[in-house]
Amino acid sequence: MTPANPPDTVALIFGLSPMWVAVGLLIFTYAAIMTERLNRAIVALCGAVLIIASGILDQKDAIAGIDFNTIGLLCGMMIIVSISRKSGIFEYLAIWAAKLAKGNPAGILALLAVVTAVVSALLDNVTTVLLVVPVTLVICSHLKVPPYPYLLSQVLASNIGGTATLIGDPPNIIIGAQVGLSFNSFVTNLAPIILVVLVVHTVAMHLFWGKSLRSTPEAKARIMALDERAAITDKVLLVKSLIVISGVLVSFILARHLGLESGTIGIMGATLMLLLDNVGKSAEAQTESVTTVFNEVEWITLFFFIGLFVVVAGVEHTGFLKMLADQLVVVTGGELKATGLGILWASAFLSAIVDNIPFVATMIPLIKAMAPTFGGPDGLMPLWWALSLGACLGGNGTLVGASANLTVAGIAERNGIPFRFLTYTKHAFPMMVVHVAVCHAYLVWRYLG
Repeated sequence: MTPANPPDTVALIFGLSPMWVAVGLLIFTYAAIMTERLNRAIVALCGAVLIIASGILDQKDAIAGIDFNTIGLLCGMMIIVSISRKSGIFEYLAIWAAKLAKGNPAGILALLAVVTAVVSALLDNVTTVLLVVPVTLVICSHLKVPPYPYLLSQVLASNIGGTATLIGDPPNIIIGAQVGLSFNSFVTNLAPIILVVLVVHTVAMHLFWGKSLRSTPEAKARIMALDERAAITDKVLLVKSLIVISGVLVSFILARHLGLESGTIGIMGATLMLLLDNVGKSAEAQTESVTTVFNEVEWITLFFFIGLFVVVAGVEHTGFLKMLADQLVVVTGGELKATGLGILWASAFLSAIVDNIPFVATMIPLIKAMAPTFGGPDGLMPLWWALSLGACLGGNGTLVGASANLTVAGIAERNGIPFRFLTYTKHAFPMMVVHVAVCHAYLVWRYLG
């Protein structure tokens, strides 16, 4: 998206360039988040207030910078999961998965990573973790094993799986819509390498965490003795939940044909779920039920995103992201291989720091403008796959790199499980680099050789 006012025409703020004020506020926001002295929602909202107060964005632009599609999707799916949970469906899935792996903690770690990646390819990654994380917490509780390795693995796996399809991750949705790429195009070009990355991820998680996970024979025996059918405590609500969840999933897959955004689908599903769960109840019972559901929404996560979207919009508005993209083209000299690999790695590292949505939106028109250099639109195809792989997988690098990361962190903290910025980055960033390196080799072999 082109800034409304290029950096050289925006009025200076206290004698400073708005661009560097915005970048400074972004750095300040991330630094404050990393210190963990203040709740991340407070920090993000403070950054957003300063972006507006400094004049970098006016109120209208600040509101426009918030991705309400993401907010709506998060909120809607949180409500659906909160109500569905009461039926016992997640306990059922937890017991089924644990028994499938014979109660082996390492086997469950690998199984849940694969399940998460597959589901994330068919849904978006945020929805996936909202559905899978409650299952994980139940399994870990039964086996008395630390949940952090499982949650870390699922965060990475959700972003890996989401990279394989058009609907799996927001950057792909943006690229597909603006470039005109189909669902099948993403699957045939990205799914093969994503399968390889998933194998690499699963093996790495086993070597780093799985080998050390232990559970007592008694705990395993208790798991194998459980009856998953007995976990269903409300069969009527289960049927209602399955109907709504199935409808939401089908709507996600058909979203382009329906003309609906994922956030709209999420809110529609949440509304229907609330209606089905409360129809026939007394007014007092409805108030109590709805209040309970809304209390389980991850408001810290939602308001963190709202604040961060405004801060990143301020940086984008000043033209900083466009300047970085322009410099990338200059550095690569317009050569396809260098440009493709430059886009891959730049997208990965920047998406680990800055939300990948505005970065992708900025890169798309710049890549389109390079069509004459590479023989027309068809010559740009390797660059679109490089952008997708870098932006989606790069989101794994830090806790703020992708929506799914923060969603899991919010759920973990509500359940008393520390999910810290620096700890996550220490474990996830090196793995992200390995994943992108695998994609580097794939791009060179298939497109850029």
